Amino acid sequence: MKNAMAIGERTLTLAMHIRNQRPMHDYRVGMAATDNIRSIRLLLVKRIHGAVITLVVLASFAGPTQVAESQALPYTEDASNTLVSVSPVQFDPAYLRPTQRTKFRNFVFDAFGPYPVVGSGIVAGINQFSNAPPEWNQGAEGFGKRFGSDFGIAMVSTTTRYGLSEAFKEDALYYRCDCQGTLQRLSHAVTSTLTARRGEDGHRVFSIPALVSPYAGSMTAVYGWYPSRYNAKDAFRTGNYSLLVYMSGNFALEFFYSGPHSLLHRMHLNNAHGSSVEGPNK
Repeated sequence: MKNAMAIGERTLTLAMHIRNQRPMHDYRVGMAATDNIRSIRLLLVKRIHGAVITLVVLASFAGPTQVAESQALPYTEDASNTLVSVSPVQFDPAYLRPTQRTKFRNFVFDAFGPYPVVGSGIVAGINQFSNAPPEWNQGAEGFGKRFGSDFGIAMVSTTTRYGLSEAFKEDALYYRCDCQGTLQRLSHAVTSTLTARRGEDGHRVFSIPALVSPYAGSMTAVYGWYPSRYNAKDAFRTGNYSLLVYMSGNFALEFFYSGPHSLLHRMHLNNAHGSSVEGPNK
């Protein structure tokens, strides 16, 4: 009897010990999972920042190089070995600078058309799933706040880009590459994210409006309607996301067919920030 009671006491003691240790174990597991999520998030942020820096460097090199090409002076020699000078070679002889009506139409479509509406809905859904910002909670009201915020960021960014482009006398439209090959077209789409056309000849330059506009939208959101704990660092991170989203839009304009027989053309939605100038990849 005593042995049975002793065994019972030891079993009970062991069970109580395990029970007392389980919350601590669960807490440690939860903390480890949280640390892993933070590590993954920090890694993604670093990768995104690195991609943005690389994009800026590529664009800064692409602009001056292409300007120099547009200003080169070819020459020929006649039978008497006399140098014959010719007029400067334009960067793109087929370039047609868009009219004010075309630019305004593209601005309205980019700022208020179906693309920013659908894009804002997708981003709002992602933020709703991750509960960011948590102060906005869940449910229809929380989704509405996130959708309005994302749409506002996109609208401010687009307005800033087109407005500054007009002030800098730049062409904010996207022009498909005249080149052939996937890698060359990818490179063109990437560098076009932070470059623009300028002048009657359409030479390409590094674009201050393209660089500033994503961060103008995120700064407006952080200091306009985001919870007070957000600061400039959060605005910079959000601006990086916006810049990469714009670059992905250039990929779509470069590779997705948008000719007269496409679905976008039939829906009258192919007047986004892509140019209407025909080219080999149209």
